[in-house]
Amino acid sequence: MEILKLENIIKEYINGEKKLLALNNLSLTVNRGEFVSIVGPSGSGKSTLLHIIGGLDTPTSGKVLIEGTDISNLKSDKMTIFRRKNIGIIYQFYNLIPTLNVENNIIMPALLDGKKTDKVKLEKLINLLRLENRRQAMPSQLSGGEQQRVSIGRALINEPSIILADEPTGNLDSKASKEILEIFKYYNKTFNQTILMVTHDEKLALQADRIVELKDGKIIKDEYINAR
Repeated sequence: MEILKLENIIKEYINGEKKLLALNNLSLTVNRGEFVSIVGPSGSGKSTLLHIIGGLDTPTSGKVLIEGTDISNLKSDKMTIFRRKNIGIIYQFYNLIPTLNVENNIIMPALLDGKKTDKVKLEKLINLLRLENRRQAMPSQLSGGEQQRVSIGRALINEPSIILADEPTGNLDSKASKEILEIFKYYNKTFNQTILMVTHDEKLALQADRIVELKDGKIIKDEYINAR
């Protein structure tokens, strides 16, 4: 079942008198429960694509449909609400709130959405992320891998339709990178969570169901590599 559809996305940036074409008439469809790796050289448009899907940037033209809603025309306040309810975003640099402990960083999106914290769901999530002994720790007291697990918990707490991960292991060693990937695979297989992951790591990319390769703002390869 289709969960994401991009139709003829063009994204241009103006630099002085020059136009930079970041995405060039790009179309893509992703079904619910797919784990997709997005790869390509620096400057190919990977992060721009993820930002447009996440509503952090708007296309110059084209449509972005998530669960049938065209987010490309949503006003800023409505986009913020839609993103909080439907999209979980995981960054390379964690972006945790330094004055909040692990538990409060995880539940922040739910609180912003006016939801009462489901203690049972929170406990299960914290245990799955192996943070049960770190729940009162502050971000400065955590390792890089622990901080990234907190950011994954924050992205998952509202049970979003889509998880977007932008170089989620870029600052981690191989052991922590493997742990993060195993968490993604677990949620993908167990809960049918849709995941789009930008990565430069070929070994990580090959763990997904599907690889989409970009070059000069275009998709040059789109193939399924692991049967579900």
